[in-house]
Amino acid sequence: MSLDRPRLLSLPTAVVAAGGVSAWNRHPNLKVLTRAVATICKAQTVQEALTELRGIMSLGVEHNLGAYVYLRKLAFDNPSLYYATLMSEPSLLLPVAYTPTVGEACQKYGFMPLYPRGCYVSVTDRGNVKAVLEEYAEAMLRKDQHGRYQCQCMVFSDGGRILGLGDLGTFGMGIPVGKLDLYTVCGGFDPEKTIPVILDSGCSGTEGNSAHLVVRDGDMYTGLRQDRVKHKSAAGTDVNSCYYGEDGFVGEFMRAAVSLFGSRCLLQFEDFNSNDAFPLLAEHREKFLTYNDDIQGTASVAVAAVLGGIKLLKPSVTNLLAEVRKMTFLFHGAGSANLGAAALLINEAGVPPAQVVCTNSRGVIWRSQDDQEGSFRNKEQRAVAQIGRPGYDSTDLVAVVAHTKPDVLIGAVGVAPGCFTREVIEAMVRVQEKPGGLRPLVFALSNPSSQAEITAADCYKFSNGKAIFGSGTRFPELVVNGRHREPGQVNNFFVFPGLSFGAYCCGSRTIPEKFFLTAAEAVANSLDDHDIELDSVLPSPERIREVAQNVATAVVLDAQALGLATIHLGDDAVSVAATLKKQMWNPNLEELSASRNSLKTITGARPPSRL
Repeated sequence: MSLDRPRLLSLPTAVVAAGGVSAWNRHPNLKVLTRAVATICKAQTVQEALTELRGIMSLGVEHNLGAYVYLRKLAFDNPSLYYATLMSEPSLLLPVAYTPTVGEACQKYGFMPLYPRGCYVSVTDRGNVKAVLEEYAEAMLRKDQHGRYQCQCMVFSDGGRILGLGDLGTFGMGIPVGKLDLYTVCGGFDPEKTIPVILDSGCSGTEGNSAHLVVRDGDMYTGLRQDRVKHKSAAGTDVNSCYYGEDGFVGEFMRAAVSLFGSRCLLQFEDFNSNDAFPLLAEHREKFLTYNDDIQGTASVAVAAVLGGIKLLKPSVTNLLAEVRKMTFLFHGAGSANLGAAALLINEAGVPPAQVVCTNSRGVIWRSQDDQEGSFRNKEQRAVAQIGRPGYDSTDLVAVVAHTKPDVLIGAVGVAPGCFTREVIEAMVRVQEKPGGLRPLVFALSNPSSQAEITAADCYKFSNGKAIFGSGTRFPELVVNGRHREPGQVNNFFVFPGLSFGAYCCGSRTIPEKFFLTAAEAVANSLDDHDIELDSVLPSPERIREVAQNVATAVVLDAQALGLATIHLGDDAVSVAATLKKQMWNPNLEELSASRNSLKTITGARPPSRL
């Protein structure tokens, strides 16, 4: 595919004004880097690509952004080689292709070479969104024998809350692009049948992102140079006005996608501000095959980590959920991740609400019996609020631990690195100094590692090796009290690729909450003896495809049992797994060896377009 196939609607505003992708890349701030990357990226085999990448990465983790730029060039030049390379070394390269490196990449997205992959839908195109998607589809997708564009999945964001970095507007495109790469590498989606999307409704100024970067008003910003138009919702939160109502921007986009690609096309919300994420999910979840990974996927993998922790603590236990119902949980931070996990434990796993304690900046979230008083900020926080005002200073995390006596401490604060202090961890250890006490579970989920509530080394040190630890960003293997420990990476990529692939393949009508608990169990049950020996609550990323297949199989069986599946894939786990495996996309390594420019997928289709 040509770099400059005409696109007037589905490219970002500034790129169209510049004359297209090639013209944009000739900008003085880009042309030298564009030429340099083209000179470096010469690999024709997986081994050559790995050699070139390792050379860049050998300079230190601060150079992983250079490796990211290399990978984006490789993805455009040779998609099959790109995916084969990622699949060959997932533990090494997934942190470069996606989190944590993608966060910095999004902050600097306008300063890196741009490629055609990615559909930008502007709020100025309301009433004409279908035409925008159709233009992109005509340039980037194939048609089936009936003349319909083939699209299995779309990941869409408005850039309003990119990881923990805040509002980056159209620079947030790196997230849908990277997410869909994981859909392919981990889940088996055909990359030519996926679309990353940014809904451009404006961008905040420097106050809208955590690093106070000049994004919207900088020379290289690609999107609309305007503030987001917001209003107060019924819950009292600031929401994007254009997203709601009968002619809402998000609803029009989702209806247009289904009109073009069919109701089987999975539409995944990604990195919307929490104030919009919850109401948008509630509005659309029963109308489309859709979910919000920040709320539901993060919740699922957090619960998977808890279940994995139980397997470490009680290897002979087979009913993990029965054990979960006996535990007490403390969620520090009340964003979408923690609220989603708390709700999943209460509503699906059956944990009594009194055993699920959440905090916000006011301390423990509580409400009066009549709901007239409380520290909750929205209805999602109210749903997990404890009954009655705490009789102690609940802004003091050590005091909260002492009073609530949690078995599990989960942090997803985002902006409070190091808040799990020595005193907090020591308090967690003391909780387990009781008859039948085991080891505390401590999960620091904030990304990147610089924002983590605690590091792996400190958690082990402060607990004298007693804590079982997991984190959002992977920490290196450590030796603790003479024993090797590999902290589990509590990352959504263990859940969303397999869950999405299973739901898509069986033609599920919707994605209910039950799927996320099922996925969590499937991930935990994928732990092997090696993982357990290393004290890891989640499987090694090296087995990510295997885990995704386990999740997909479990989700399909759930969908069939619930009457949601429209396509029957098998009567049992063995037959369903076999069917799914046949449908997973893989790069054709024989074709890779034969020719760089004559690549075919394993289905024997025509050479893939450049992504």
